[in-house]
Amino acid sequence: MKTKSKELKIIFAILLLLFAAFLVYPAARLLVKSFANDSGFTLSMYKEVFAGKGFLKALLNSFKVAGASGLTTTIIAFCMAYTLHYTNSPVVVKRLIKTVAVLPMLLPTLTYGFAIIYSFGKQGLLTRLFGRQLFDIYGFNGLLIGYVIYTLPVAFMLINNTLGYVDKKFTVVSRLMGDSAFKNFMMTVIRPLLGTFATAFIQCFFLCFTDFGIPASVGGKYDVIASVLYRQMLGSVPDFGKGSVVAVIMLVPSVVSIIILTYLERYNIRYSKVSQVELKKNPVRDIVCSLLSIMFCVCVASIFMVIFVIPFVQDWPYKTSFSMVHFKTALFNEGLSEVYKNSVIVALLTAVIGTVVAYAAALVTARSSTNTKLKKMIDYIAMVTNTIPGMVLGLAFLFTFSGTFLQGTFAIIIICNIIHYFSTPYLMIKGSLEKMNASWETTALLMGDNWIKTVVRVVTPNAASTLIEVFGYYFVNAMVTISAVIFIAGARTMVLTTKIKELQYYNKFNEVFVLSLLILATNLTAKLVIGLLADINKVKEFKEKIKMKKRLLRRAACAGIVGVVGLSTLFVGGCGSKKSEDSQVVIYSNADDEAVDAMKAALDSNGFKNQYIFQTFGTSELGGKLLAEGKNIEADLVTMSTFYVESAQDQNKMFRTLDFEHNTLEEYPSYCTPITAQEGTIIVNTELMKENKLDNPTSLKDLAKPEYKGQIAVTDIASSSTAWLLIQGLVSEYGEDGAKDVLKGIYENAGDHIEESGSGPLKLVRAGEAAVGFGLRQQAVADKESGLPIDYIDPKEGNFTLTESAAVVDKGDKTNNKAMEMAKCIIEKGRAKLLESYPIPLYDGETVADSEKSGNPKKFSEPLTVDLLKKHQALSEECKPQ
Repeated sequence: MKTKSKELKIIFAILLLLFAAFLVYPAARLLVKSFANDSGFTLSMYKEVFAGKGFLKALLNSFKVAGASGLTTTIIAFCMAYTLHYTNSPVVVKRLIKTVAVLPMLLPTLTYGFAIIYSFGKQGLLTRLFGRQLFDIYGFNGLLIGYVIYTLPVAFMLINNTLGYVDKKFTVVSRLMGDSAFKNFMMTVIRPLLGTFATAFIQCFFLCFTDFGIPASVGGKYDVIASVLYRQMLGSVPDFGKGSVVAVIMLVPSVVSIIILTYLERYNIRYSKVSQVELKKNPVRDIVCSLLSIMFCVCVASIFMVIFVIPFVQDWPYKTSFSMVHFKTALFNEGLSEVYKNSVIVALLTAVIGTVVAYAAALVTARSSTNTKLKKMIDYIAMVTNTIPGMVLGLAFLFTFSGTFLQGTFAIIIICNIIHYFSTPYLMIKGSLEKMNASWETTALLMGDNWIKTVVRVVTPNAASTLIEVFGYYFVNAMVTISAVIFIAGARTMVLTTKIKELQYYNKFNEVFVLSLLILATNLTAKLVIGLLADINKVKEFKEKIKMKKRLLRRAACAGIVGVVGLSTLFVGGCGSKKSEDSQVVIYSNADDEAVDAMKAALDSNGFKNQYIFQTFGTSELGGKLLAEGKNIEADLVTMSTFYVESAQDQNKMFRTLDFEHNTLEEYPSYCTPITAQEGTIIVNTELMKENKLDNPTSLKDLAKPEYKGQIAVTDIASSSTAWLLIQGLVSEYGEDGAKDVLKGIYENAGDHIEESGSGPLKLVRAGEAAVGFGLRQQAVADKESGLPIDYIDPKEGNFTLTESAAVVDKGDKTNNKAMEMAKCIIEKGRAKLLESYPIPLYDGETVADSEKSGNPKKFSEPLTVDLLKKHQALSEECKPQ
């Protein structure tokens, strides 16, 4: 009998308030944003999105690849879990399964795409071992592999957890009744898992449906809805209104999933107890299942093997001698220890509080007679949390909590993690509670125990292994998450994955792998401890040994709750507080490594050492924060692409007029002044050019020649302003019609390599995936000087530029006056150093030696405004292949 008590009503009310404040309200704001523009309520944005080129195709592609991935993953996960529970496979095989099945979740999802490229790409580790590329990794194939790896841990945990609560004595009963082996299998294994199968498939489907990281690396021309969302929310010109429309559309499939799960609930089977029986000897079954599971394990492990190789070589794939330089560079980085500590403590608090929240929610739905409609509300919440992309949740939190006491604290990161990953823990616990004897509460009540005592003394010990697994799930996901956290982490609350994102922006992929290994080592240690605790028999034995008395148990529980709350309050409120560091200037920047070093050197040598916190972001992430947060942004000083600064000022009126003299060669707004100018150029991999017997291109027009088909990587102007440098050159030289003709040929040759990220082409040229790319000149210069087989060719059409500018945020009475002094210092004392890496004069009196200049510097004839960028984006869209 299920229970209806006052305690359950209180728990339900608390859960309702939590999700109302941190899920429903932010999601509602997102929904409103999808219908509201400057003219008021409208459906125009929905019409524009549905009419947009390729939108419906991208939506269909997402359904196809997410469905195929979800089905494949569920089957693989079942095979592995079945081998654990229903075969006499060797212990070593079962340990291998338990380890490898959860391995992907121990690593940041950011590394999956890199791992696939560096494993199966043209110069990949496995490609070299086999002597040829096994298959094309871009498009559907690459997405399927990446998604299956990504979702395997979730499906395995759900199915493995449920199998642990299936009473195996019914297999014996079925055999005694004369059932065939097939009927035995279907009735005693498959039927009890029907609900879990559906849950696993749906969880995997939505994880694939909403993921952006894997498509960004290996999606190629196979456009998916998550990529559309990224371009709208964080493209070179963000459109939060249309982005909100795409996000709302992505939530619609969750309605169908809720209907399916509701229907399948009727197939849930409860057991009065879980019996362990000796499995029937069947060598064929054991060998087949073991071999299949080993094969799956080898496939997963082989993809991640590259992560253990590349950090230990000088520069893959061209300098393969052993080296520890990448470890030294990454692990001895300034501030890494503080960031690592932040990550571990945030993960611990997320795990503790998240497990309590998920357990409380599961108790309400699985062990009570609460109104069915109220229970369904929690189920719906769980499905919605699973369908909201992390990027959307992060931006929703950004819109909602900017300017509140939560902004820039660890509390908002922990809450975001709990909400984001709520679905799987909740479903795991609910699945285990539903398999338990429904009469326990009634029996305990007859014996005089209240509901809380029953939960503590009876239900919790029987659910201990699941609760420990859930704790581990929350911990490792909090350690590896990036998509939501990147928007809500501040300069003082950065975690390891934000550091990895920063390194990716700088094209330091070797260091990305090193920090990924650090996260892996941390998560493996946590899983080892959790694995020892998760054995329910050991838990029971431990409990029997210590024989805790009722009063002692109650006091321990209360002390634990007080401790968690106290630690949470101390860390989240205290460490998240900025009072002790209010005098420090927070600098946000999208500048490259060389520019950051030059600015820091200027500040440190002119009396500002230890008086600032410097935090870098990718252009898209920082642009999103500027437009969404406005004056509420944590930063006091910003260096950012000039057109983005102007756009943020037009929308939010967030910058102060500069009070120092800045004599620029060209006219700039009074609130910003340039620090660098970025030039575009053609980048080539000299080894691949020789290998493929290709002549070096001399112009952008050459990139449209047939001989370069499949050898080119460029950036999409819809998602990165780096591509604007290429389009400026084409339009300036050939006019808009001529530019279209050339750009169509370039896009045709690029094929799968029209990249979302500005650093994407250089990454592919470095990795040997493309022979020719278009990117930032100073990055190519740095690679060539470091000894990589990279060279650059200044195109005949010209090296066009985009400037990055410094601006001081106007926070009224809270404005940090030192920010203005630092901006002045960077311009007056830092420009000489900046000119060494960015040799383009921007101020009166600046000169650059001819030998340092690019081969053909040019300036576009029109001002580089957001309106012009949108015009060139439309031109680009016309040229893309259908």
